[in-house]
Amino acid sequence: MMSKHLLLVRHAKADWGGFKLADFERPLTERGHRNAPEMAQRLLNKDMLPQLLVSSPALRAITTANYFAKTLGFSPSDILQEPDIYEAHTTTLLRIINHFDNRYDFIALFGHNPGLTELAIQLCHTDIAPIPTCGMVLIEFPFDNWQLLSGDTGEMRWFDYPL
Repeated sequence: MMSKHLLLVRHAKADWGGFKLADFERPLTERGHRNAPEMAQRLLNKDMLPQLLVSSPALRAITTANYFAKTLGFSPSDILQEPDIYEAHTTTLLRIINHFDNRYDFIALFGHNPGLTELAIQLCHTDIAPIPTCGMVLIEFPFDNWQLLSGDTGEMRWFDYPL
């Protein structure tokens, strides 16, 4: 039987930038710029290579995804930007995932809290609240169709975050 693997990646640490910056435009902090390549390297070291990277277009998320792309051998232009991930609740995130192309069995989704943490809890009843910045959660599903993903159908296989 085939399976699907979903890697949820919360964006790396972002700067609040005072009140001058729109939330969407918040850049990574120095720590964020260190953590993102480090976490991508951890994936590479475990031979955990997603076939597709899907990211919120918010600056902090797409910057994080770009670090992963570079480390994992993707071109930044290969990253699929999905505007609905930004500020999404679990219902929206699940709808996005349910529409993923079934050609891909392992997809990494780069997004934001609280949506990602709530989604992980909903999909596999894990108690990892909240996912830290640049934290990663790998969830496995026992079927080969993204449309079948729903509450409590997954099993958490791996959880890691920068120290």
